[in-house]
Amino acid sequence: MIIEVEGLRMRYRGAAADAVDGISFGVERGEIFGFLGPNGAGKSTTQRILTRLLRGHRGRADVLGRPVAAWGPDYYEHIGVGFELPAHFSKLTARENLAAFASLHRGPTDDPDALLRQVDLQAAADQRVASFSKGMQMRLNLARALVNRPRVLFLDEPTSGMDPVHANAVRQLIRDQAAEGRTVFLTTHDMATAEQLCDRVAFMVDGRVAAIDTPRNFRIAHGQPSVVVEHRIEGGLRRAEFPLLALGANAAFLELARNGAVETIHTREASLDDVFATITGGRL
Repeated sequence: MIIEVEGLRMRYRGAAADAVDGISFGVERGEIFGFLGPNGAGKSTTQRILTRLLRGHRGRADVLGRPVAAWGPDYYEHIGVGFELPAHFSKLTARENLAAFASLHRGPTDDPDALLRQVDLQAAADQRVASFSKGMQMRLNLARALVNRPRVLFLDEPTSGMDPVHANAVRQLIRDQAAEGRTVFLTTHDMATAEQLCDRVAFMVDGRVAAIDTPRNFRIAHGQPSVVVEHRIEGGLRRAEFPLLALGANAAFLELARNGAVETIHTREASLDDVFATITGGRL
């Protein structure tokens, strides 16, 4: 087990309740583990504990076989961190940024130009980061997280601000990291990213882990398969949805099928958005 958390608690000074309230979970080598939930659920607090940015927790929080509190500065030789708010030297170029961060590590690092190619920023290698868009900054953020060849990646909203093409490319790059044996701890509000990437996901609600399972198992458990039919009535396009079970006995569906007005039919199952709304009570 690469990450082991048991009975983890954290209360901020002056707070009436724990921000993280006795959570337990484990993450295997090469797994992409999604950590999901509404704002204020305790996701960021947990991630800060696991990256040694927050001290004073109770319970067990081990990474790479050691309690995070027992690690020293050498911890950052083994992990890569890419949070949603990019941390760069804005007056330096993309290549200079990666070279600067690489110089902070004692162990082997990847070539900045190779990393920039991986995140499709090679054309902007000599451009100052101050001029980068949000999506470009996030891609540079991911390159920086990979510069030290980490064993564990902690990522927060890795596709934020990206167009669909670059978002898909970043998702594939994250999959590639897991395929190479890296463990990925992913925090996001983007259910599409979580559904496409994660081997398992945990839903946090009010500081507690409400449920852990695979995206597929969540969809099966919390959804009812249905058929969506687009059809025309008096020249206008309408949409109707019918339960998939006993579809052949549904009079309304059979009437649509008989009258020749149907234009499209496709099945629908619960999405991770539906599961999120069910488990968290619809809170954002």
